[in-house]
Amino acid sequence: MKRRERVRRIVSGKEADRCGFWLGNPHPDSWAGIHKRFRTRSEEALRKKLQDDFRWMPPPNCYKDPQNRPFIYRMNKRKAVGSRGICADLENVKDVNKIHFPNPDYLDFTEMKGVLKKAGDVYRAGGLWSPFFHEVADLFGMENYFMKMYAHPQVVHAVTRKIVDFYLEGNKRLFREAGKDLDGFFFGNDLGTQIDLLISPEAFREFVLPYFKELSDLAHDHGRQVILHACGSVYKAIPYMIDIGVDALHPLQAKAANMDAETLAREFKGRIAFLGGIDTQNLLIQASPKKVKQEVRRVKRLLGPSLIVSPSHEAILPDVPPENIRAMAEAAVE
Repeated sequence: MKRRERVRRIVSGKEADRCGFWLGNPHPDSWAGIHKRFRTRSEEALRKKLQDDFRWMPPPNCYKDPQNRPFIYRMNKRKAVGSRGICADLENVKDVNKIHFPNPDYLDFTEMKGVLKKAGDVYRAGGLWSPFFHEVADLFGMENYFMKMYAHPQVVHAVTRKIVDFYLEGNKRLFREAGKDLDGFFFGNDLGTQIDLLISPEAFREFVLPYFKELSDLAHDHGRQVILHACGSVYKAIPYMIDIGVDALHPLQAKAANMDAETLAREFKGRIAFLGGIDTQNLLIQASPKKVKQEVRRVKRLLGPSLIVSPSHEAILPDVPPENIRAMAEAAVE
């Protein structure tokens, strides 16, 4: 079975010849050691050697403001997580219009289309990353954001609406320009700590879930599968993700509360596909290659066949021995 078709079937819950495999997105500091161990010179050569089925292809260099105004991530210019953002003092919806937000007219997907055309037989996941939860937190400051959910909910919705509308329009244009060259919409909003959601389930349902649904519906309306990245313990949110039609969940932070393979299989197997699940907090760093293979096989038995084996944090750090990367890949494609 071809790689692209394999992952499409896995994400849709259909039978495939084996579980999929994605190396993840190693940290830039990791590549020198990886290439030395595997005797490769390029990322693509390494992925082919490991029989990697999946490529994450976010649009590169796509936002081109003619006045060089910053994109959302740099709007706050914060120095520390939780510091006051430019929306911290907003208490009236009309004041939201005084804030500069990105303009979808400044998006240019020319470079992305060229990358997709050359992708070959791999599953192509992309789209604008659309991390509105983080960006609203930056614009208010995280503490202010969470407090304003209760004190000024209409202002929180108004700011969120501005950001999500940008992503809805931007992704709509991207999906149209990419055509059949893009398989899945891969977007991310980290919602969990090691032990629970960052906000209550009630706040999640009001301030996050409706916007997840809009983004998910947009992708499905344009024929794309939906893969949601949400780190940490997001166990309490998974039923809602399933309800709005998310096709696959990433990265399955294995050591976070209730995110272990046994719990996920018992509660959600057959209702959503899985991407990730191989622990990067302890296993891939400390275990022997033999133990890594044993764990990959165990996770496959529990979560397969609708599973793409991948690290539980995609940015593999330099403390992961290349021998364990090899062991993970070999067991994944058995």
